[in-house]
Amino acid sequence: MDDGGVTLRERMIAMGRSAKAGARALRLCSAEQRTGAIRAMAAAIRARAADILAANSRDLEAARKAGVPAPMQDRLMLDAARVEALAQAVESIAAIPDPVGAQMDRWTRPNGLDIARVRTPIGVIAMIYESRPNVTADAAALCLRSGNAVILRGGSECVTSNLAIHAAVVEGLKAAGLPAEAVQMVRTTDREAVGHILAGLDRQVDLIIPRGGKSLVARVQAEARAPVLGHLEGLNHVFVHAAADLAKARDIIVNAKMRRVSVCGAAETLLIDRAAAERLLPPLADALIQARCELRGDAAARAIEPAMIAATPADWTTEYLAPILAVAVVDGVAGAAAHIAAYGSGHTDAIVTEDAAAAEQFIAEVDSAIVLVNASTQFADGGEFGFGAEIGIATDRLHARGPVGAEQLTTFKYVVRGSGQTRP
Repeated sequence: MDDGGVTLRERMIAMGRSAKAGARALRLCSAEQRTGAIRAMAAAIRARAADILAANSRDLEAARKAGVPAPMQDRLMLDAARVEALAQAVESIAAIPDPVGAQMDRWTRPNGLDIARVRTPIGVIAMIYESRPNVTADAAALCLRSGNAVILRGGSECVTSNLAIHAAVVEGLKAAGLPAEAVQMVRTTDREAVGHILAGLDRQVDLIIPRGGKSLVARVQAEARAPVLGHLEGLNHVFVHAAADLAKARDIIVNAKMRRVSVCGAAETLLIDRAAAERLLPPLADALIQARCELRGDAAARAIEPAMIAATPADWTTEYLAPILAVAVVDGVAGAAAHIAAYGSGHTDAIVTEDAAAAEQFIAEVDSAIVLVNASTQFADGGEFGFGAEIGIATDRLHARGPVGAEQLTTFKYVVRGSGQTRP
């Protein structure tokens, strides 16, 4: 029992019912009111920056004492620049077109029926995530932009930071005259709360979005009783084709791996075309080593660069989120595509080449959510796609795929207008 004799299950179901009422309010309010709430959220984040940073310091100290790995600490850490980036990301979401009610298509049948397909909110979204407190602000703003209520359940390692950011979110909602129940935060770190969310909160949850490690996503997919929008790990590859420009390839692979190693868009495997491996691999390896990246190569890669550590089978399926890169030599585009199909997660994969036909072959053969040509995998980000921000990178094939922004958080309905037609 919780305080007052109310069980956690009862509290969670009450959150779901409140969220359903909040979703109705968001669906019926104007786009301008939703925009006002998002802008007020950004202002509140700035006004509460000191409180947010103080809360984050407490989370970081607890993480250090608990021995949380450095990459996760980097994901958790906020400073003044990152808090300002939070506010700017929220403002960018306020600036994108409101998708609710947007007409996707419209046509008239021979019998005179006017049929339109119109975007509408999904309803109540449950977001379960780890480590990143910025997700609290991004998810709240994107759900508001798309007219959805959201129940947020962050990881225990960042609960204090999340609650501080959520306070700014609530301030923004109230400033715009919208109910606080539209964005709720699960305050308990009890893992049982996740189980209640996965059970659907008495059918109040319309969509569950997990964002975190493999174990979290696996649990959600195994136990969820509501639809799930999957976000798997970023086992991302950069394939350097024989026709690659060396300087371009060097810049791209160093950026893809080392710009920020703890993000899901970071490259984890470098694939080198066998036809040019002896020419391309040594300078690329040298650039990565100078950037303090550990290389783990297959036999062919180590024959060219013996200083590499020998790769094990686990290296091809490990999301390092650290300055470590697996390296394999493959036979052209077909070999690269086969390696990616065998070991990739369907997240983001890139080719570096000056051969347009090879690029088109790679695009056709690699079935990932994001496929890049001559660009870093670190562009796997909703903000970089012009979505303002993202709630995650969807690696499933249904409903949404790739960066999930406001538009991807809508479904649609058909509006049929007649003038008295009846069906014979």
